[in-house]
Amino acid sequence: MNRTSLTFLFFILTFLPLMAQKNLLLKLMKNRPGAFQQLLDHPEQYDIQIIYTQIDRDEHNFPHFKQHSFQLDKNLYYYPASTVKMPTAFLALEKLNQLKISGLDKNSVMKTGIGSTPQTAAETDSTAASGLPSVAHYVKKIFLVSDNDANNRLYEFLGQQALNEKLWQKGYKDLRIVHRLGVGGYDTEANRHTNPVGFYDSSLGEGAKMLYYQGEVYSHADKDFKLKKTLRGKGFYDGDSLVNRPFDFSEKNYVSLQCFHDMLQAVMFPEAVPLARRFDLSDDDYRLLYQVMSERPRESLYPKYDHEADHYCKFFIYGDQKEDDRMPSNVRIFNKVGWAYGFLTDVSYIVDFDAGVEFFLAATIHVNADGVYNDDNYEYETVGLPFFSKLGQVVYDFEKKRKRKHKPDLRKFVVENYD
Repeated sequence: MNRTSLTFLFFILTFLPLMAQKNLLLKLMKNRPGAFQQLLDHPEQYDIQIIYTQIDRDEHNFPHFKQHSFQLDKNLYYYPASTVKMPTAFLALEKLNQLKISGLDKNSVMKTGIGSTPQTAAETDSTAASGLPSVAHYVKKIFLVSDNDANNRLYEFLGQQALNEKLWQKGYKDLRIVHRLGVGGYDTEANRHTNPVGFYDSSLGEGAKMLYYQGEVYSHADKDFKLKKTLRGKGFYDGDSLVNRPFDFSEKNYVSLQCFHDMLQAVMFPEAVPLARRFDLSDDDYRLLYQVMSERPRESLYPKYDHEADHYCKFFIYGDQKEDDRMPSNVRIFNKVGWAYGFLTDVSYIVDFDAGVEFFLAATIHVNADGVYNDDNYEYETVGLPFFSKLGQVVYDFEKKRKRKHKPDLRKFVVENYD
């Protein structure tokens, strides 16, 4: 066999399998042209990015991962919205553990004060059984209904600079989390200042013991990514006034989809990721997270949610269901979503306990056809949520047919009693 033939054979054996692997998501979507063709025909309009990770267990139930991606680009800006609450929650739990203060834990009473304008205080929480705020309760509200105030209180506890530097040190470098969410009055400088925070024992009577106090913190966590498309669209509303120039996202939060995927993987499978990338969490922290990340709002007593549907904050597979539809009990989705400015993002670990199916799926899409921001005219219901639902379904169907040498033991993710 001559040199040319050997080179060609090497190419066939080496690169074609890799090309096929990279194109698996495209193949799955092309098999459903009615669901995806419009989106695939206009890549510049929708800026879709997808990560799908298969999980195969060995004879010891240890997980092994194979990642597939579609249009993944860490340098392409998208607005992550509430998805940033996920690493904030992880780090808040970690910080309490690393303080190593006797009696201080995620259930300790957390009182937030005021250091400077426009900060606000939080000394009570009517949604908690005790009527008092805590890190554990804030974490629960973040994952159940994506509560903005809960996130902001944990952002303030962590401090802007420490929040970012801790994640960078773990190897999650393609990110910046530099502002609060869903609250007015905070410019770039005001977001650098974070409130004083005090923790108390659970009695909180007149003799309540202060366990830890952190004064107002000033942070500086700028990071220049040289990201593409931080200027978006043709205009935006500033109050009631239309401003006819692109909207500038250059000082907004950013976390690459790969970072989100990897952080979730580190929490679901800490034993299978490098030690440096893990979060310092206790067994009880993991149990809390596995509960609240997969819980339906109706399963919660504190807070009590009467109106949120099962698929609220669950985009994949069920995102376009009717309000009164219920998700099947055998399927649990451990995830965090975000939506704002026409960007929708979901980062999920999806399990079917009956079928023995498990996989990671993360995606983001941009739906703002008129190119104007802050006009509340985004195609969430008509384009975004149907995309997530259909993508989740096509991958889920593929996973149910995919052969596995060893059926996974998923018992560690079963939460017996939701509250």
